[in-house]
Amino acid sequence: MEGAGASLQLQCMTPIPNRRVMMNNNNNNSNTASPNMLRMKMKMSQRSSSYSVVKCSGSGIGRGIGDFIGGDLVKLDLGRWISDVEEHKALAIYSPHEGGYEGRYLNRLIYQGYYFLDLSARGLGDPETTLINIHPVCPAHVGKQPIARWYFPPEVDYRLSLLPPNAKGLVVWIIEAKVLSKSELQFLALLPTLRPNVRVIAECGNWRKFMWKPLKEVAALTGK
Repeated sequence: MEGAGASLQLQCMTPIPNRRVMMNNNNNNSNTASPNMLRMKMKMSQRSSSYSVVKCSGSGIGRGIGDFIGGDLVKLDLGRWISDVEEHKALAIYSPHEGGYEGRYLNRLIYQGYYFLDLSARGLGDPETTLINIHPVCPAHVGKQPIARWYFPPEVDYRLSLLPPNAKGLVVWIIEAKVLSKSELQFLALLPTLRPNVRVIAECGNWRKFMWKPLKEVAALTGK
């Protein structure tokens, strides 16, 4: 018991090291680094100096006019857009998912003197019946009124009759045309042949950039 008490007194009498002294000792040891630590620091400095800045632009100086104005505002294909609309008369367009790009091409057609008929493919029904024939429409009866059937004039022919004399033509812009069947797309591709003053633009899907192709190719009418 006496030996245990003596050891306990010795443990209590041992001084507790000061925290500030320990921190100073660690700093002194870090200042006097070993040769291995110096080699590692030199390698790290060489690696950091070998890194270069990655430039996203493809120009020689790393910056282009699109970096200052906006890439969506600099489009050099508007002239080709007008010429393809006049040549093929029916186009299938593919726009980015964020939207907004197709409005610039639409405005260019407005500047050329075209008027527009905007329709959605969802709920359009039979395109041939709705666009160039007198077609019936059944209004909602809500379970109380008798079921009625109203007849409307052809959408395209009615709009053509209202065009001013200086109009260049009528553009039928079909939204969400990707839900249409191949036979319905074939009719839209042939609509400018039936109505020479009509041009057809069908939104058939999405792509990373705004692009278009003749609607006859999409509807498998090439060579016919």
